Amino acid sequence: MLIDFCVPVYNEEKILAANALKLLEYCREKNFSFAWKIIFVFNGTTDNSVEIGKELSTRFPDFFAVFKEKEKGRGRAIKNYWLLSRADILVYMDADLAASLDNLSDLINPLINNESALAIGSRLLSRSKIDRSVFREIVSQTYNLLSRIILGHKFSDMQCGFKAIKKEAFVKIAPYLLGQGWFFDTELIIFSAFFNFSIKEVPIKWEEKRWDKRKSKVNVVKDSLNFFIDLIKLKWRILRMKKVK
Repeated sequence: MLIDFCVPVYNEEKILAANALKLLEYCREKNFSFAWKIIFVFNGTTDNSVEIGKELSTRFPDFFAVFKEKEKGRGRAIKNYWLLSRADILVYMDADLAASLDNLSDLINPLINNESALAIGSRLLSRSKIDRSVFREIVSQTYNLLSRIILGHKFSDMQCGFKAIKKEAFVKIAPYLLGQGWFFDTELIIFSAFFNFSIKEVPIKWEEKRWDKRKSKVNVVKDSLNFFIDLIKLKWRILRMKKVK
């Protein structure tokens, strides 16, 4: 079995090397029973992140690899790499490693044990532990509530950057994933549920890691409006597919 640990990267030169080596050290220490590799999935990055990724993949060719998408868009880059990947299980985590690596086994074990086809980290389950600003907590809670109202799902956290899916399940839902950016996460969950793939929510420890040298990539006002429009469009797509189904 092969698992790809994908790290989507957009202008992360300040933190990429240190966090990549932290992830590498963690995986080595865990001594996993399966084969694995860490993939830098670049999407339209304009700083020195690509050079850093290439240097690490040269130093540690058995553990790091680079995939580069010219255009910006985390969802597009992840989708395109996952379609090419030969891994049995596909994982992605944010470059800031906000989700604790101690939860990595919790994320992948349900897939390894054939208990689910998709596992999603959740910051909003009762056993989750989070440390982030009140403002961002309100934004996250509002989006999840709105998505539940519009789409009728019962999942607690749609946008957490910590997910794993079986390749066979991803191949089936990939044609329906149109989100080029952050909305990719929502579509990944909704279409997995639509095609009756089992989904496991995993409580995680989450620490917001924002500092002067790494500003948030999220424009709250603009992204919130786009998310609302995307939710409405997705609702209509699902309704049309149900009629055909």
